[in-house]
Parts: sequence; structure tokens; C-alpha cells
Amino acid sequence: MASFKLQIDGTRFCDSNGREVILHGINVSGDCKLPTTPYVPSHQLEHFFDGDNVSFVGRPFSLSDAHTHFARLKRFGYNTIRYLFTWEALEHAGPGRYDEEYIAYTIEVLRLAKEYGFYVFMDPHQDVWSRFSGGSGSPMWTIYACGLDPQKFAATEAAIVHNTHPDPENFPKMVWSTNYHRLACQTMFTMFFAGKTFTPLAIIDGKNIQDYLQDHFVNACQQLAKRMKEAGGLDHVIGWESWNEPNRGIIGWQDLTVIPTEQKLQKGTSPTAWQAMLLGSGRACEIDIWDMGGLGPYKSGSTLVDPKGEIAWLSDDYDDTQYGWKRDPGWKMGECIWAQCGVWDPSTDALLNKDYFAKDPETGETIDYEYFTNRYFMAHYRRYRDMVRKLFPETIMFCQPPVLEIPPSIKGTSDDDPNMVFAPHFYDGITLMTKKWNRVWNVDVFGILRGKYLHPALGIKIGETAIRNCFRDQLSAIRQEGMDNMGERPCVFTEIGIPYDMDDKHAYKTGDFSSQISALDANMFAVEGCGAAGFAYWVYAPRSVRSRLQTNKVSQNDHKWGDQWNGEDLSILSTEDKILPERAMSNLSQVSLNRNSLSYSESLASSESSGVTPRNLKQTLSANTDPGQSQMSQKPLDNVGYRAAEAFVRPYPIVTHSQIVSYGFDLKSCTFSLTLDAPSATSDDLPTELFLPEFHFPSSVTQIEASGGKWTVSLDDENGVVVQRLKWWHAEGEQTVTIKGIKRKAGTYLAADDEEEGYLGQCSDQGKNCVVM
Repeated sequence: MASFKLQIDGTRFCDSNGREVILHGINVSGDCKLPTTPYVPSHQLEHFFDGDNVSFVGRPFSLSDAHTHFARLKRFGYNTIRYLFTWEALEHAGPGRYDEEYIAYTIEVLRLAKEYGFYVFMDPHQDVWSRFSGGSGSPMWTIYACGLDPQKFAATEAAIVHNTHPDPENFPKMVWSTNYHRLACQTMFTMFFAGKTFTPLAIIDGKNIQDYLQDHFVNACQQLAKRMKEAGGLDHVIGWESWNEPNRGIIGWQDLTVIPTEQKLQKGTSPTAWQAMLLGSGRACEIDIWDMGGLGPYKSGSTLVDPKGEIAWLSDDYDDTQYGWKRDPGWKMGECIWAQCGVWDPSTDALLNKDYFAKDPETGETIDYEYFTNRYFMAHYRRYRDMVRKLFPETIMFCQPPVLEIPPSIKGTSDDDPNMVFAPHFYDGITLMTKKWNRVWNVDVFGILRGKYLHPALGIKIGETAIRNCFRDQLSAIRQEGMDNMGERPCVFTEIGIPYDMDDKHAYKTGDFSSQISALDANMFAVEGCGAAGFAYWVYAPRSVRSRLQTNKVSQNDHKWGDQWNGEDLSILSTEDKILPERAMSNLSQVSLNRNSLSYSESLASSESSGVTPRNLKQTLSANTDPGQSQMSQKPLDNVGYRAAEAFVRPYPIVTHSQIVSYGFDLKSCTFSLTLDAPSATSDDLPTELFLPEFHFPSSVTQIEASGGKWTVSLDDENGVVVQRLKWWHAEGEQTVTIKGIKRKAGTYLAADDEEEGYLGQCSDQGKNCVVM
């Protein structure tokens, strides 16, 4: 790739030659959330609370293994990596103590990604604040800085943490995500975004806790960015994303005694904010229990939660000198910060100010999520953006507002940055929470959130076609809402994915990944049809480096623990499922030479001298193709599955000499279609290029029908990685191409007997430019 520079033109990306670029990306990698030394997966308690003495060197994978992983992702068709790193990885030892070894290691991994031609954008990742509050991201010392004791979260349910759960093998599905609505996260996010407003007495090293936390987060990211700038040669790092999935905590809660209507996620025990404060101070409470059904959460009972006197706050004899900070004497340890701020009275357990977080005391305005996003979120985003832009003035900023909330209203303001991308997330919540793919019905969650229906029941979509269209329409609406509020700009869905352990891990017992294929294909259909400029699939969890201290353990996806984090299992790679077969390079050289010499156009088709016509092209290829292809026609293995690779290995337009009108891949018919609006004819050296995975489009069965022009299909060797591309030279105006590949049984590669069973497509030879390869 000659240049990695991308320019933003309205809602699309363009390369240095003006061709439109689609970011077909993946998150690398899921195990960034876990340290390598000591290796502590989320189901393990040993070493867990030794959060200062860890190392993330080796994430996302060892340097020696990096070539394998990058080559595989390239073969799968990805051209973009959302590179995950955490604040904890940078600054775990204490405030201002940066892990320079990890930073140097990250730079080396990024260099290797460049060798394989990947665009990269950097993601400072977090989930429910940190590993110690049930997720990932922030260092353990930040929790101590806020006056909380992570070792007391289990007893007080200040957070439900897999590592401290009494039965980690039966950790409830997705319960970790409810930590956003428990005391630890409510406190941490409120202090981070609005400490000066709601915890004015929380002063540490002469700063309010809001500035203290934000300064350290931004400075830690700056340390990485600065080292990358000094290292040079990382021009493929095209952008920086803002903090992953920010949350408002309890900022804007109108009544602490009730759960806000906008809180759609309830699972397991579901305390109100007031009950969470009482539990955090050791008081027993009767708490409602909720479960997740097909139409969302429902109340299923109640239970007594009794901390038995344990409190989630640091004791008054806590040694507050170990991290070198000085806490203001007006901020007392051993007592709830919210009691100290006058929210409630611990001597009587009386709630004094249930609407303490309801209004901005500076303006008197009622705080809702939009107000939070426009005031508190944007204030932090500007600080982070300005830091990055000082080092990389031309970098693309991927702005990620709170998930599924209305984006900031910056259209036409000074924040309407022409080099900014809207970076939302989307998951099919019903499938994610229940770990089941329901082909019969699903729900338009985004439409319900935005009041599209008079009654939520009207948002139910019946039938798989309606479900797929519903996903596409939700993504289109999210994209449009971004433009309405943030201005015209590209939209990149930086997370979208499906759980693999559906139906009580049925696929792992049978090799039948049909549910995963259908769910994944529906999500990819939505991405391709919504007009987005790209996406980053969640997630790649590699077979990774061994821990220095525990050499018998590795970080990897397996059928028992999934991604090794909170019971999630969303990785396209697993140690226990077969990887899509790769043909040996020695068997490809002749094929590549033969195909590189083949092209088709209307003029060539009518020329007897060319020797190649639609009628004889199939025979020509068959005669010249290397017999080493035989691996492609192997019998399907028993219990294969390939982890639903047929749905995530997809054709797509890499670069187009025109604006894309529409594109998409129909997996059932194995047909890819693309419509373009070309401003001029393509030049010889700048054709439109498509990725055509051999998995779907092997030689001898692929049909190509173009509206006009000339095309070639070649197997290109890029740094030892062979990928199949179609290069298309076409005229100006509306242009279309349709490519039909091989239909196969789910979970097979290419069986010799598939043709007899009707799984190979047949070319009608009726199209204007229909060629069988």
C-alpha cells in the first residue's frame, strides 16, 4: 500500500487518489483486558488484588506470533484494526508511573501491523471502569483514589465481579454489565465526569477528583502517543478513538429511590441508587431480582442482601501514603462520600436529598442524558482530543458518545470537526443477553428507545427477513442521528458482534454453527446495508503469549471459559474449533500467474485473436490451474463448523473509483453485488478493487457479471499473504457488478460431492458480461 493517508469527504473515506475506502475492521484483541504477568483470567481469584504489580507486555500477542495473526486476519479480508489498549496497561503501578516496556512493545506490534497493510486506530478501552469493578480498563489505584475498597465489593454488591464470585463456572450471563448501575461504577463515573459538581470536597493533591482522574487518564494516553510520535514510521495509525463506552454514573438521576425509565438493563439483583448507597455502608436491603426475557428485562422476585457490616469504603486507618498522593483532610475515609456530600444521613439512614444529581447547581438546568453528553462528556472529549491533536494534528478522531444515547449537538459549532468520525456501537441485545438466536422474532430496540412506536409491542419484528431488515434500519437510524447532531461525517461502528456460546453451547457439542452463522450474517447484512463507512467486528481473541510466571497457562478462547473474561464468548477464533483451511503458498504460484493474465471486457469477448471468451474461459482456467488446488476439494470433516467463518469472511469493496451507492453479500445464494456512481472512467493504474475470499469464490465456479468495462481476478501475494482480488476498470456513471460463488452446506469448505447435491451455482450465461472463472 503506497499511502495510508485517508481523507474525509462528507460521509466517506477517500485515499490519496480520491478512491472511496471501506474500513473492514476487527478489534484486536479481547485479551487486552487481562494482564500477561501474572495471567489472571476473570474466573481466577489468585493474584487478582495485586493490581499494581502486573504487566501487559505480550498483549495482544507475542511478536513471534504476530505474523501468524496478522496474516490470518489479512486472509480473512480485514483491512483495519481497532487496536485495544487500557489505561491500566499504561499506568498500573501508580499515578504517573508509566510502563515504558509495554509502550515500547505496543510500538513494535504496531510496526508489524503496518507490514501487512492494516489501517489502525487506537482505542483506550474500558468496561464498567476496571477489572476490579467487574470489567476492564482503569488501574486499581483509581478506585483507592476515590475512597473505595475493591476487596469489599463482593459483600456489599458494589460490583458483581467474576473473580470473586463463589461459583465462577456458573457466573450469570452478562450480569457483569449491570455493574454500571451499582455503587462502584456509579461513584467512579460520577467523580470522573462531574466530581467538581457533585463531590466538591473530594480533593487529592490539591485537585478535585474529577481533574485528578481525567488528568492522569489523558496524560497516560499522551505518554503512549508521544512515544509513538518519537518512534516515527507509524503513518498507518490513522486515528484515535475516545474512551470506550463512557457512562454517566448517577449524573442526572432525578430520584435516587427509583430506577430511571431509561435504564433498560436489569439482570440479577437490581438496587436503586439509594439502596446501593445503603449496601455500600453495610446496611441490609431487600433488593428486587430481574431476569432477561425475549421482550427485555422483567422482575422475577426479590432477595435480602446483607453485607453483614462490611462497607465498600476505605477504612479510616487506610494507609493513604502508598501511592504518594495527599488527600484533603476534609475528605474522610471510612464514610460514604455521598453521605459526606449531604445526600443522606448515616446516623439515621435517612435520605436527605433524593434529587441531589437531578440539576446542574451552576445553571439550575435539569440534567438528562443529552445534557450530560453535551456538557460533561464533551468537556472531557475536548481535553483528550486536544492532547492527541497536539501530537498528531491531522489524525482522525473517532468520537464515541455514550452507547445508544443521543450524540452531542455539535453540528455547526466549533466542535464540528471536519476530521472527526462518529463511532457508535451496536449489539443485538436480545441475542447478546439471552445467548440465543431467535429466527422467529426480534425487537427494534433503537426505535423503541427513540419513541418510534406508540407501544413497545409494535417494535416486534416477525420472521428472519424482517429481523435482518430491522437490524439494518436500526444502524441506518443510528448513523442518521449522528449526522443530525454531529454534522455530516463518516460513521464507523467500532463494535458489533455475536455470542458464539448460544443455546447452551450446542455448536461446541455438535459442530452445528447455523445459529451463529445466521446471527452474524444478519449483523453484517445490517452493516453493509446501512451506509456506514466501516466497522470493527468484536472480537479477535488470539492464542496468545504464555505468562512469564505461569508457563502452563495461556490466554485464549476455549469452549469452557470463552474469551476468558466474564463468560463472554464472542471471538472469531478459538483453540477448540478448526480454523478455516489455508492453501500452501507452493500450491498458489502457478494459479496466481494464470489468473493475473486473464481479463474480460466486451471488446475482448468479440475478438477471436484473444483466445479467451465467456464460452471457453472456464476450460482455459481448468487446463492451466495447478493441481495443488486439490485441498480445496477435500471432503468435509466431521464436526468441523469453522466457527461460522462463512459469515465473517466476506467480500467487500476495498477501494472504489466512485461513490458507493450500495453493496452487500447474500450468503444464502453466495452472491455479492455492488453499485457505484463513478464521476469518470477509471485510469489504468487506479481501478476499483474488491476482496473476493476464495472460501466463497473458488476457481471454476465463480460467475462475474458487470455492467461494462474490463476486470481481472488475481491472487496477490502481500508480504507472504495471498488474497484474491477483483480489479475492475469501468466507465463513468452508474456501474454494477454481481459475483456469484459457491453455495455450500454450513460448516464445510468445498466438498467434491456438493455439486451433485445442488450446492454449486450454475451460470445461465445470459448476462451482458457473465463469465465463469
